[in-house]
Amino acid sequence: MLPLILLIVGLASLSFAKTVEYNWNIGFVTAAPDGYSRRVIGINGQWPCPQIDVDEGDRVIVHVCNELGNQSTSLHWHGIHQTGSTHMDGASGTSQCPIAPGQSFTYDFLAEKAGTYWYHSHNLGQFPDGLWGPLIVHDPNPPFYFDEEITLTLFDWYHEEMPYLINTYESQSGIAADGTPTPSGGALMNAGKNISIYVKPNKTYFIHVVCPGNYPGHAWFFDQHPQTTVEIDGVYTQPTQVNNGSMQVRIAPGQRQGVLIHTKNDTSTNYAIFDTMDVNMLFINKGMSPPSNYNTNVTGWLVYNDSAPLPPPPILYSLDNSDFYDDLDYIPLDEEPILEPVDHQIILDTNSANISGISRFTVNNVTFLGQQVPSLYSALSLGENYSTNPLIYGQVNPLVVKHNDIVEIVINNLNTNLHPWHLHGHQFQVLERTAPKTGSWPGYYSNHSQTPARRDTIMLQDEAWAVIRFRADNPGFWALHCHIEFHVMSGFMATIIEAPELLNITLPEDHINACKTYPMKYEGNAAGNVEEPLNLTGAVTEVPTVEWGYVLTDDFQV
Repeated sequence: MLPLILLIVGLASLSFAKTVEYNWNIGFVTAAPDGYSRRVIGINGQWPCPQIDVDEGDRVIVHVCNELGNQSTSLHWHGIHQTGSTHMDGASGTSQCPIAPGQSFTYDFLAEKAGTYWYHSHNLGQFPDGLWGPLIVHDPNPPFYFDEEITLTLFDWYHEEMPYLINTYESQSGIAADGTPTPSGGALMNAGKNISIYVKPNKTYFIHVVCPGNYPGHAWFFDQHPQTTVEIDGVYTQPTQVNNGSMQVRIAPGQRQGVLIHTKNDTSTNYAIFDTMDVNMLFINKGMSPPSNYNTNVTGWLVYNDSAPLPPPPILYSLDNSDFYDDLDYIPLDEEPILEPVDHQIILDTNSANISGISRFTVNNVTFLGQQVPSLYSALSLGENYSTNPLIYGQVNPLVVKHNDIVEIVINNLNTNLHPWHLHGHQFQVLERTAPKTGSWPGYYSNHSQTPARRDTIMLQDEAWAVIRFRADNPGFWALHCHIEFHVMSGFMATIIEAPELLNITLPEDHINACKTYPMKYEGNAAGNVEEPLNLTGAVTEVPTVEWGYVLTDDFQV
């Protein structure tokens, strides 16, 4: 009778799931998060964009209307696996067409697993202009105790809008060897500077830390409040105190981390929250010195007492790799054993390249180029006779994997800077991630945990490698890419095509209408050829010499 009892309990827990529905108008607002006023992209006339709070198992429906005038858009639900709903993943050119101005589009998916996530535009370099927000999936029965929850976002900010930056650096007149501009603005915390987070004495807070950054990693701490990590990228971990001695904790663009802090009994003193960006990544690795007027740090406060002073943060004189807790040392709470044996190994050599005078990035010497038809739509329209043939998808670095295969991906970072790699549709085990300047994978494994850390975004060190594994149990089209948005625009992306023959999806009418109004083809191979799927005449094979990102005209005006 025990299995029957468990089944009844499982069904009872599902009965509490609800539908949460949003109506969002995406448009421009004016904001000055660091004192410099500029146009940003907000939702329903507000910025920062709203946080989504739902419970595990809830159905989430978001109706989007694009009111950006001459700019397309989309929304990706970062970290949500989209099991059975790959067409709701939100990656323009991969799982949908961009949403044209004046058009509406509905996302409908399950928040299937508790954790810290976020949503953001996944459309031609757009999200750093402000179109992002936290997405917290709450656990009705969390495996640890806390009194209250807090969200903390850490990111870099720019005074220029992304279309201008993209056009300047992704063109033949570009002046950055790696396609990344000299940053302006600086570090922000919860979309501001000098913020206050009010806390109560003798309470345990579960803090959802999100890095919606465009470029560098961040390191942060709460002065005199040790942090215990309990979650990374939607995966519960064994509780791990990460501020032992002088040890610090860091986060990469796209990553999330759930930490617990316990407040003090005494309310006479307030305490600094300190965040610093990776100056090596921003400047040093590019042969530059930080500009004197660029703020790589930002401070906030845990406020116990409004009438008490706000103290300055402790001074950190230097930080290197040995000063940070290694996120590969986290142990998943479920202690999932290492996935083996490997059915399909993929080795990716990743680097920068100059192509036709333009700064690009490559995967196995090929730069990603968006095609005439979203890759998912090619598979759905051409059927299982062609969907497993990578040739039909064009230059999107297609990697076809079989259902339930254990897939190992070795990423060799041949570039002289760090890169955060993110996989849609999965969390992966991280077997290895080597120190800077260690070269490419030698073809054999070092000692690694038998219960490896599991997450969906991993920072690769410069001129080093990582080895990740996942089980291909989620048929769909999943982007694998560097989460530096400039680099995505520069072709630093591949497409995991997972058991496409098993997809049984009927595209909603508004998804097809998005293609018609953009306009973009929605049937056929990469060139839109339906009758001859292996004839790719007309597919995109050349790097654009003028690039404005998500703007629909080539005369962008701020």
